Amino acid sequence: MEILKGIQVANAINEKLIEEAKELARAPHLGIVRVGEKPDDLAYERGALKKMEKVGFAATVFSFPTDITQDDFMREFQKVNEDPEIDGILLFKPLPKHLDEKAIECAIDPKKDLDGISPVNQAKVYAADASGYAPCTAEAVVEMLDHAGIDPTGKRVTVVGRSLVIGKPVTMLLMKKNATVTVCHTRTKDVEGCCRQAEILVAAAGVAKMIGSEHVSDGAVVIDVGINVDAEGNLCGDVDFDSVCEKTSLITPVPGGVGSVTTSVLAKHLLKAAKQNQ
Repeated sequence: MEILKGIQVANAINEKLIEEAKELARAPHLGIVRVGEKPDDLAYERGALKKMEKVGFAATVFSFPTDITQDDFMREFQKVNEDPEIDGILLFKPLPKHLDEKAIECAIDPKKDLDGISPVNQAKVYAADASGYAPCTAEAVVEMLDHAGIDPTGKRVTVVGRSLVIGKPVTMLLMKKNATVTVCHTRTKDVEGCCRQAEILVAAAGVAKMIGSEHVSDGAVVIDVGINVDAEGNLCGDVDFDSVCEKTSLITPVPGGVGSVTTSVLAKHLLKAAKQNQ
């Protein structure tokens, strides 16, 4: 059993980014757009800023009060959208309920949409069009598998979760790599049986420790995307790590797994956008 930590994967990506960025006339510039001060957003923001600094990229935070009106937000957001110095945008979601999230997703420039929220980029992911941007967390799953030398071609993969942020896009990314993918969700009958058939199991349901040893076949690869808090107040994934790990050939931990790679994928997307913009 191998525990694949995200820091190994992130460092490998970072090294490539630093080398490739030397060819640019200026450092790629990230615009982070945040409404309010939710702890999760602030934590990810700190991680993103730290990552950009580490690889030598620039970043500017555009923060707005929670009670900003739709018209005011759209006006300010469009300024960021049209700023030629901003190569890519990270917009924190969900937004406050009084803001029209769909309208904002449609407004973002697809060429700057680093986390794949634009309908244009969503369509490109489903069409296996590499010119678009997949959600960073979904792509981080693929980066983990690539780094471990695991080729999904022809393998049975089960994805637990069908969200637009992770479940659906990671399914498309793995199908692009010729995996045979089954998607499980709340209406799936015999989730355990579906999971046991998998050679690669991706847990992305957002339910703490829902995947136990009964879900995992011997020698399976388990990628845990979940970020939850258990009954004791500890950070945990969708996988009950202690009960599952000995059955696997490779498993990712939480914390310290897929989440550690996400900001490196964000930086990778920013570099791609900067190359197109400069």
